[in-house]
Amino acid sequence: METSEERYSRAIADLNENYTAFHNAGAAAYCPGLEKTLTLSARLGNPHCEYRTIHVGGTNGKGSTAHTLAAVLQSAGLKTGLYTSPHILDFRERIRVNGKMISKDFVSEFMTKLGTIKGEFQPSYFEAVTLMAFDYFAAEKVDVAVIEVGLGGRLDSTNIITPDLSVITNISLDHTAILGDTAEAIAAEKAGIIKPHVPAVIGAASPSVFEVFREKAASCDAPIFLASECGIYTSATERDGFIEYEGTPWGLVRGELTGDCQKENAATIMTALQKLSETGYPVTAEAVRRGFSEVCGLTGLMGRWMSVPGQPFSLICDTGHNIGGWTHLGKQLRRIADAGTLRVLIGFVNDKDADAIFETMPRNAVYYFTAPGVERARAAESTAAIAASHGLSGKVFTSVRETYEAVKSKASASDTVFVGGSTFIVADLLSML
Repeated sequence: METSEERYSRAIADLNENYTAFHNAGAAAYCPGLEKTLTLSARLGNPHCEYRTIHVGGTNGKGSTAHTLAAVLQSAGLKTGLYTSPHILDFRERIRVNGKMISKDFVSEFMTKLGTIKGEFQPSYFEAVTLMAFDYFAAEKVDVAVIEVGLGGRLDSTNIITPDLSVITNISLDHTAILGDTAEAIAAEKAGIIKPHVPAVIGAASPSVFEVFREKAASCDAPIFLASECGIYTSATERDGFIEYEGTPWGLVRGELTGDCQKENAATIMTALQKLSETGYPVTAEAVRRGFSEVCGLTGLMGRWMSVPGQPFSLICDTGHNIGGWTHLGKQLRRIADAGTLRVLIGFVNDKDADAIFETMPRNAVYYFTAPGVERARAAESTAAIAASHGLSGKVFTSVRETYEAVKSKASASDTVFVGGSTFIVADLLSML
């Protein structure tokens, strides 16, 4: 008789082999439009209608924002679902309730159920997992679910929900072949999650980008708020491994997530929490302080300027993978390189603008070029060639494991080692460690 673990392994194999995944196929896996998701959701009984939702989109920071919102809401006593992507170590990271990953049995049972109801439709990997998340949250009877957009917004399969609040963190050039090659075009796609009469919080936006959001909100009669202009805190100071936010509506808040980008994310999150509080959510000072200070433990968040303990040197990894994220990361790495020895283990997938990213990076760091272990990987030699065009040289390696061993053989205890360029590079590192 098949064991529970065997059933789960078979379900994951089915998902990986028979449902086209963006993390492997790239743009070929993108299935714009909501018809399949709406039809299959109806066949499941429209589980997404059974609980309240918060929708989080944007180019950068949406994962940190979604996790922190979920951490605060569960700290406030709400049974909270959280749906994010991609995962780093375990598929089940994508779907959580109060921080606990979806059960293996539910994954197995859902994939069997999906096989019986899909009929004439063949969902993509992301469509299938989105339906799984919605069904799980209904089965678990959550009070609220925080739902992260997969790609874009208007045609993303998560966009069948009608949330209590829409959050769009920021806009940067990413997935330009799919979403458009200007910030305004990308904003128009991401604005698709703004719904009639539903408040929308925008994290940061240039005047031309905010005008796109403002026009969409006006057409929906939706209140809109620009977090960067709301003055939700008066100062943000990095101290003792935290960022301390003063002058918030909840007093002093200490944020566990550090790095320059988190100050912008915090303004977005706090503005969103303030709007939720105004609509009746129990956003107490205690819940906000705990959610910010314990977000990783409460929700399982990994890979955001993450310090990895137990190494013979300071090891930091970050999943930032586009120019918007690297505008912040590059500044941080330049500061570290100016203060001491910085070793950078870096690799990309093939649809990222590595050229623009290398323009932000320090010239006085030691570089190690590699490739993530996914089909979309950019060859390490290609990455090294792009780096060389920016005056950055280093050695080329075939895998993250081989690269990390080379770093360890050279690094001293006073060095800082940074690992990044792709979520999948970070995943390879953490699974190895």
